[in-house]
Amino acid sequence: MTSIYRPLPYSSLDSDTGYHRPSQRLPERVCRESAALEVMTDLTQVAAMTIGPCATLEAVEERMIASNVRLLLVTDQHNSILGIITSTDLKGERPMQYLKEVGGKRKDIFVRDIMTPRERIEVLYLEDVNTARVGDIVETLKRVGRQHALVVDRDADGRQSVRGIFSTKQIGKQLGVAIETTEIAKTFAELEAALA
Repeated sequence: MTSIYRPLPYSSLDSDTGYHRPSQRLPERVCRESAALEVMTDLTQVAAMTIGPCATLEAVEERMIASNVRLLLVTDQHNSILGIITSTDLKGERPMQYLKEVGGKRKDIFVRDIMTPRERIEVLYLEDVNTARVGDIVETLKRVGRQHALVVDRDADGRQSVRGIFSTKQIGKQLGVAIETTEIAKTFAELEAALA
């Protein structure tokens, strides 16, 4: 039996047409005893915000403001993660330290010059997060002195894949309290810059 197919009608795109974006609906309020997943930005439900390593710091700031985020994944043309860059990186010692070492002006600094490279990123495992509470995540972020934490799992091919992001800003908003962490210098260069 032969099937008969019919063409669908076309129409013009309206001038004010947008597009669907994935959106995650996190609970408005949580407590420290709530499941940690209730405060994790799940990258299977929300598109990750990324930027290339050759972007300027101005481009990073614009992307962060437009996306209302404070962390961008730095990716190559194959969407492999090269590192991360945060608003703290932009406003902290890294740009000044880079200019001190290399010279130039702020507009000459690229993401690759001040990002945290992949090999220095510490991550949490989804299997641990699945049984954690919000309070556990807050204590983890405080202990390591970070405002963000990446959560990883394994993809269908067994490769590590970033599944989610914890942010003190998001957690604080859902808890209804500000969460203060102190960034901890991780290298001797960062320690020297902080002490100088």
